[in-house]
This record gives sequence, C-alpha cells and structure tokens, in this order.
Amino acid sequence: MIVEVLTGADERPEARVVDVDDLSRLHLALGEVTDEEAAEVLERSGLGRLESGDTAVLDAAALRAAAEPRATAPDWVDQWDAMVAAARSNGWISEDGATFQVHVESAAGA
Repeated sequence: MIVEVLTGADERPEARVVDVDDLSRLHLALGEVTDEEAAEVLERSGLGRLESGDTAVLDAAALRAAAEPRATAPDWVDQWDAMVAAARSNGWISEDGATFQVHVESAAGA
C-alpha cells in the first residue's frame, strides 16, 4: 500500500491511497511537490504528517478507512493484521497502534 502526494487537479497537490491490496509494503511516495505542500496535504487529508524529508507518520485508522472499502483481496483484513504485526515487531508502529512510521520515496513516473 502506498500513500501518494501528487499534483492533482488545478495543479493543487492531493493525497491518495493506492495499491490497497498490496499490504506487503507501506510507504509515502511524493511526486513533484515541496515538503511544505506534502506536509499540508497529509495533514488536511487526515492521513498523517511529514516528519522529515525521509520519514512520515501515517494515521492507521485513516489509512484503513481509505483502503479497506476499495480492497478486492478476499483476505484483506488478515493481510492488514499481518502488516500491523510486522510493523509492531519492527518498531514501525506506535505503542497504541494509532500511527505507522514510514519511509518517504519518490513517486517515480508520477
């Protein structure tokens, strides 16, 4: 699963959750937007916040709410639970399970 921040309609950045059935990875992909634009869009969308140019914090409930209704994998909930467990074992999720810490990557081709 990827959270993308890209230039959208009217050249205004927008956030969207893509690859919702691939729960083997989770990261933030930035298109041609500034860090300030990315931070503002993430916060406005409720999906999370930019910590630095390399790290973001994503809201687990908002991410799930954006992804689950569009998921097509029959075992999506089990995959979500496995992703949360993997994040917990690697220290990539907050103690209360509310947020994921993720890497920021380039949205190549976006």
